[in-house]
Amino acid sequence: QEHFLFSATIGENVAFAKPDASIQDIIRACQLASIHDDIRRFPNGYDTVVGERGVTLSGGQKQRISIARAILSNPAILILDDSLSAVDAKTEEQILGALRETKTEQTLIMSAHRLSAVSHASLILVMEEGTIAQAGTHVELMAQGGWYKEMYERQQLETIVEQGGSS
Repeated sequence: QEHFLFSATIGENVAFAKPDASIQDIIRACQLASIHDDIRRFPNGYDTVVGERGVTLSGGQKQRISIARAILSNPAILILDDSLSAVDAKTEEQILGALRETKTEQTLIMSAHRLSAVSHASLILVMEEGTIAQAGTHVELMAQGGWYKEMYERQQLETIVEQGGSS
């Protein structure tokens, strides 16, 4: 949830865990994290210096740069703790789609409040007061009914209302 950026260039922030990364590797990680186009619009691109803790960037930009750093480090297990909360649903789907396509050998553990973020997961655990209340795939949980189905449908309706009634 808390993304930490250093007072350094965007490229250096992305490559923090892999300082020998090529600019092509950094750009690819940023493309997967849906931040590359934003970076290209900055006057100095990847050489843009961000203030301590990324004070010059929006919350969504900081999150996506942090995700790019995690992607570039290529861990066997990637844990995302509500790390897409500051991006819109479209950007979230772009990032998750890119992760699904490129990180097929990687285990992704994700906590999320927006259930669309986990709907493609091979296993979803619904936690209630520290215990597992429901477990299964999206299809299984929708068939079971209960909290997951109710919240997923409510969030889908909220998304439609936010988009002005269009689907």
